[in-house]
Amino acid sequence: MSVTAVIGSQWGDEGKGKAVDYLAGQMDYVARFNGGNNAGHTVINEFGTFKIHLVPSGIFAQNTVGLIGGGVVIDPQVLIDEIEMLNKAGVNIDGRFWVSRRAHLIMPYHKILDGLYEEAKGAGATGTTRRGIGPVYADKVSYNGIRWTDFASDIFESRLQMQLTLKNKIIVALGGEALKYEEVRAAYRGYYEKLKPYIRELFDVVQNGLKENKNFLLEQAMGTFLDTDWGTYPFVTASTTIPSAASAGLGIPPRHITRVIGVTKAYTTRVGSGPLPTEIKDYESEAYKKFGEVAATTGRIRRVGWLDLEIVRTAVQLSGVTEICLTKLDILSGLDEIQVCAGYAINGKSIRYADVDAYGLSEVELVYKTVKGWSEDISKARSFDELPANAQNYVKMIEEAAEVPVKWIGVGPERDATIRR
Repeated sequence: MSVTAVIGSQWGDEGKGKAVDYLAGQMDYVARFNGGNNAGHTVINEFGTFKIHLVPSGIFAQNTVGLIGGGVVIDPQVLIDEIEMLNKAGVNIDGRFWVSRRAHLIMPYHKILDGLYEEAKGAGATGTTRRGIGPVYADKVSYNGIRWTDFASDIFESRLQMQLTLKNKIIVALGGEALKYEEVRAAYRGYYEKLKPYIRELFDVVQNGLKENKNFLLEQAMGTFLDTDWGTYPFVTASTTIPSAASAGLGIPPRHITRVIGVTKAYTTRVGSGPLPTEIKDYESEAYKKFGEVAATTGRIRRVGWLDLEIVRTAVQLSGVTEICLTKLDILSGLDEIQVCAGYAINGKSIRYADVDAYGLSEVELVYKTVKGWSEDISKARSFDELPANAQNYVKMIEEAAEVPVKWIGVGPERDATIRR
């Protein structure tokens, strides 16, 4: 039995979807334990190209069972759309995909309030995805949430009436239009009927799997530095993103998590507001144009920067990363020189990420070093020895800084465009 957690060591968008899809063939269970459809994982395999937000990215391995734990918040329509997408692509999930009845639902008022709050903050906006993630987690911890288990009786109706009474007052006060009870009730009862075959209690599923020495792959949403406690607060997500969240969000005892894979992009990106220390501000530079990406969830252009080794090092220590999966190394091809942030300083004195808050992080002195790039196209490489010497040195530099081995290297978006060491 093994429990492997896959986490992003930066601000999300590291390529966790590809990593999970690649590893899932060795697993009995693949599971989501945190976040919601604010996460976006892109998977390219023999079934096609998919942008997944809720269903675990490992669902394409036909021998696996996909789980969505109670720590995940669910937009029912998004989940229905993903199930239909998978069915249309020929991915059969009947009898091997389950959703915890403890999961909280994203309601229409959560999405409305998410947008109204951002607009009210003006220049101080957090930069949320406006998918209702923050408001639904706020309701969860303030005893105002609605869960799938509420639909088994008329509890759903009574809770919905109470919440609409409260939320409509806030919506109207902020300039929005009040929601109608009957319309919301009918829509969500309809969602429940469609998803009811997949909803069950997962406690015995997980515990029996552990007893039977099954292999679990835990798929983190977001990235380490969007964690509510350890991220760049307040420019973070609403859930805990480090592996410990799997204990509450799925029911996996901490002692069973023995392997943590830190997915690390060969450079750094971030969507939305908040500090990005190594951000490239020269929009005409070759590096900026090479690193430019569009976020899978929001469609927003990602901010880009050079690799930040202090961020990676901190993520490794915080989550107990045992090995690294390095992604998008191929994007660096063609750069003569590559800048890498080796550490931070204040007034010439070395500091760590944990020594400053999000606002202080914007003011730290960055200790850069320049490494030699390579011109060769490495997208066809399938062994470490096939990489140019400077590309090999780049990988070794990351290993030395993080003090854990780089076991996988992504040289393209496809599943097989991976070097296994």
